[in-house]
Amino acid sequence: MGTFTVAKGTLATSPPDEHVAMGTFRTLTVARGTFATSPLPNATNTEKSGEAEQPMTIRILLADDQALLRTTFRMLIEANDDMAVVGEAADGTEAVALTRVHRPDLVLMDIRMPGTNGLDATTTICADPDLAATRVLILTTFETDEYVAKALRAGASGFLGKDVAADALLAGIRTVAAGDALLSPTATKALIARFVATPDPAPLERLTALTAREREVMILAAEGKSNAEIAHQLVVSPLTVRTHVQRAMTKLHARDRAQLVVIAYQTGLVRPRPPAVRDTPR
Repeated sequence: MGTFTVAKGTLATSPPDEHVAMGTFRTLTVARGTFATSPLPNATNTEKSGEAEQPMTIRILLADDQALLRTTFRMLIEANDDMAVVGEAADGTEAVALTRVHRPDLVLMDIRMPGTNGLDATTTICADPDLAATRVLILTTFETDEYVAKALRAGASGFLGKDVAADALLAGIRTVAAGDALLSPTATKALIARFVATPDPAPLERLTALTAREREVMILAAEGKSNAEIAHQLVVSPLTVRTHVQRAMTKLHARDRAQLVVIAYQTGLVRPRPPAVRDTPR
């Protein structure tokens, strides 16, 4: 697969094991912290056809104001048998309207678009009970703390920069479509702590529904560990970990794993570690 160069960014191919936080890529170390992750199975929804199970197609809506970029993403996505583009939107208003029409599994959303921007469109989509099955993956050149914070608050399940490698983007789509969170290097634990600094008004009451094990799993998930890593640490199976995560999400009314991590910080279940102090050269 070659390199796609477009007006607002570059899609450069790279080895398929490249990692971002809580996704399916190798460990990334960034200025304010490190998310250590390990490979996850290639999770794809399945549907039964007779006796055999076949992979379901991930239905994707593209939302970006640049037609050339949408075409590039469409070509990249539709080269995969388990993905299909069901529509294209040039602004946030159109993205919301087409999401209600097509009910895609995932919306690949730009932030800066004319009229209604991607953040407002994400808020509308994620707040609509009829669109609860649709997840939003933000893909933008504007990978700032403020934008990441607003995107996750709005209900986005993931956030990537447009300089992401093609293989990493495809893996990210599969990760979010499977119900997991996907955060780029910018969205580190320090970043999460920054936008959830306001304490929850009733943190203890909010967490009382959780079992001790569910809290333990939630803490490890908030630290950036994958299900496989949590399973290894707790000496249980990854399936058991996934069950605990799903139960915690249900009890706390979290849309997905990203929102569960946000709640962990909001309630004080997990507290950010202060940045390491470097010795000043003498």
